[in-house]
Amino acid sequence: MRFDIITIFPELFDGFLECGIVRRARQSQILDVRIVNLRDFAADKHRTVDDRPFGGGEGMVLMPGPLFDAVEFCRGKESGAEVQVVLLSPQGRLWNQETAIEFATIPHAIFICGRYEGVDQRVVDSLVDREISIGDFILTGGEVPGMVILDSVVRLLPGALGNKESAVNESFCTGLLDFPQYTRPAEFRGMSVPEVLLSGDHARIDRWRKQRALQKTRECRPEMVKK
Repeated sequence: MRFDIITIFPELFDGFLECGIVRRARQSQILDVRIVNLRDFAADKHRTVDDRPFGGGEGMVLMPGPLFDAVEFCRGKESGAEVQVVLLSPQGRLWNQETAIEFATIPHAIFICGRYEGVDQRVVDSLVDREISIGDFILTGGEVPGMVILDSVVRLLPGALGNKESAVNESFCTGLLDFPQYTRPAEFRGMSVPEVLLSGDHARIDRWRKQRALQKTRECRPEMVKK
């Protein structure tokens, strides 16, 4: 899978791409990530990519020219279902596990990291296939949402995780939150691991985990139980 991420702050991704599952997936050639500096497509010596909004108002808006050129550069000769152009925006559809699973099947995704007051609407109308948000709150730009989305998709790619069952049995994949997890030692500062997990009875363990997952979901996300 290939990700192109268009941003005016490419250095924000340096550490993220060199850690954990994302790094291993890139090394294994499961994942190809290209960070594209929007300022490389500016038309003036000052590398300007934003301007004041028509009609007045506060803030700046990302100009259409550099964004059109950057997306066309990333797209190359690809078209249609081969590539999805995504604007990371607080006005977009909320990201969730179902969408992550869908994106894991897309060969090529181009992410536009919004900044300031947003992007020129002509970019949205002509280039963007969908707008995506990671929550009902405002961030300074789309770079952090880009990392969140990339991380959630990469772990679903075949071969990215050491245990292929890990991504299947996690929170949201089953419709419930995850059950509590314990590791060694069996007793720590007076707190003991539940006896059932030490029993070796896999049927009991499975029932206990399902019950605890349901209990956790009822307590923390009751709307998921209703759904």
